[in-house]
Amino acid sequence: MKIKCVIIDDEPLAINVIENHLKNFDHVEVVETFNNPLKAYNILQQEKIDVIFLDINMPQMTGFSFIENLNHKPLIVITTAYREYAVKSFELNVLDYLVKPIPFNRFLKTMNKVYQQLYIGSSITDISLQQEPHIFLKVNKKLLKINLNDILFIESLKDYIKVITKIGDHVVHKSLTAITEELPQSSFLRIHRSYTISINKIVAIEGNTIEIANRRIPIGRNYIKLTKERILNTNDDLDN
Repeated sequence: MKIKCVIIDDEPLAINVIENHLKNFDHVEVVETFNNPLKAYNILQQEKIDVIFLDINMPQMTGFSFIENLNHKPLIVITTAYREYAVKSFELNVLDYLVKPIPFNRFLKTMNKVYQQLYIGSSITDISLQQEPHIFLKVNKKLLKINLNDILFIESLKDYIKVITKIGDHVVHKSLTAITEELPQSSFLRIHRSYTISINKIVAIEGNTIEIANRRIPIGRNYIKLTKERILNTNDDLDN
């Protein structure tokens, strides 16, 4: 089952940008686009829409008024040329806030949030259970689908990261902070300024190091307390 999207924006060019971005994702379907938000209510009553890409400033109705009048709220991604509405947007529980012009790398981060909500979140029963939780990363000019269960750990390489998986390694132009924010906190943990690990792939802990797939990964001094709480569930020193 595909992720069904609707785009609402009074600027045709803005709609085209989002549509072109979405063409990179085979399992996403743009059900319809609207330049008048009032006309979008009908489709929301007729079909189950998973995500709405929504502009704020439109002549017929603002994006905020549109959200407030929804009986059932799909995931909402705000797309706007104005930064000052971010706080109000998140007060309305939007998934993400994109400022135009929207670069693809930023849009990719939004789509990874969408996957987390739909495939890992509480609404997973409404989505095809054949889909494993995954993330898309831009590797060698193409989007690579990586199942979260295949990730062993991620290493920072300054402006790049190396994603070490069970079936191979991938170098990606992204920061460790950014990728860690996109991964589910229940399964992944940053233990060092240069390493984020998959918690269920830990083989052993010795001193201030963690062993994963015959690789010893250091635990940073500033991360020891959190590591103890998340992995060991104890207040004892790791060295004990």
